[in-house]
Amino acid sequence: QAQLVESGGGLVQAGDSLRLSCAVSGRSLIQNDMVGWFRQPPGKERTFVGAIDWDGGNAHSPDVVKGRFTISRDNTKNTIYLQMNSLKPEDTAVYYCALGLGTTRTSDYYSWGQGTQVTVSS
Repeated sequence: QAQLVESGGGLVQAGDSLRLSCAVSGRSLIQNDMVGWFRQPPGKERTFVGAIDWDGGNAHSPDVVKGRFTISRDNTKNTIYLQMNSLKPEDTAVYYCALGLGTTRTSDYYSWGQGTQVTVSS
């Protein structure tokens, strides 16, 4: 059973950058594993931010964050990163990483971290 722990959130100003980390323990990530990032603003649904395949490192993101957010991984540390640049107040949310199929649907992920808060002030 994999455990995921996010870190790196905080309070920043609009235009700043943050890098979130997702450390995976309990088992080593292997070929065909997909790790996704989601976010959930207060009072709203959890939405897809992007995903990466562990083996090839190929990532994809929705248009709403494309060009600003980048997902990467470090195989040696069993860790996935979400680099967020040019942050906007509307990026304020709790950010989660999850292990699953790499789709945009939360129901396709079976292991979730506890989340890390990102707050962007204007």
